[in-house]
Amino acid sequence: MASQTATDWTAHTTEALAKAGYRSSAAREEVIAAIAELGCSITAREIADLLRERGSGVGLASIYRALDLLDRLGLVQRFDVGEGVARYEAALPGGDHHHHVVCDSCGTVEPFEDEELERAIHGLESRTDFAISAHDVTLHGECPSCRARD
Repeated sequence: MASQTATDWTAHTTEALAKAGYRSSAAREEVIAAIAELGCSITAREIADLLRERGSGVGLASIYRALDLLDRLGLVQRFDVGEGVARYEAALPGGDHHHHVVCDSCGTVEPFEDEELERAIHGLESRTDFAISAHDVTLHGECPSCRARD
């Protein structure tokens, strides 16, 4: 996550938690800072590893509680890329978002944006009875490095 975007998301998240009636928590603040630093498509274990490297005593259970709260409040997006582990990333206040492409061989996850895909998804509203409020797209394949090994 770019530095300014991370700063904006951190401030927005802290403010949203306060408005929702949640008191400041050192553990939650450490999780928020880790999400801002690590950026896209991170696991609770990756957050725990970063916090442990920093000498933090925040445990995995506290990390999951913080992630659950942030997800319920729409401050992070939780998604699954098919490996049986939930991944998370900051839900930006302006609604900007991206999708993911996953290498089924090595597990690499990369973000991508596509305006035509966004238009097609929003166009579904006129062809279905659904009012689409959110979406995430995960594409699976093989990355260039894994293809080169074959």
